[in-house]
Amino acid sequence: MSGINKVILVGHLGKDPEVRHLDGGVTVASFPLATSETYNKEGKRIEQTEWHNIVLWRGLAEVASKYLQKGKLVYIEGKLRTRSFEDKERVKKYVTEVVAENFTLLGRKSDFENTPVAAATPKHENDYAEPEDNATGDLPF
Repeated sequence: MSGINKVILVGHLGKDPEVRHLDGGVTVASFPLATSETYNKEGKRIEQTEWHNIVLWRGLAEVASKYLQKGKLVYIEGKLRTRSFEDKERVKKYVTEVVAENFTLLGRKSDFENTPVAAATPKHENDYAEPEDNATGDLPF
């Protein structure tokens, strides 16, 4: 049986996505994501924040660059990936990242009114399509 590498996070972007275009036209975006939890310790409310490095590739990176901004609340699904590199002093370093497989913007409607997503969202009751008349009243399936 193989293992499972699945990460689900809900948090706020720590900064706008950093987008790079690699050789061959591959797009990659990355940003830090903050998740917080609270608990009581000796009658005091304690908030603990964890920071996660998020990486998105290709089309998902393009979408993220258009719609994600610092402070936005987002749901992310992905997998953990650890990679290594050498720093300037030629010391081998390791970094663990969440490679996102999909994401969903969360929040109130007002959170999106200054972003491109709002342009596609109907703002008035009349903007919604009317349902087709179904003379028999039966479900269409």
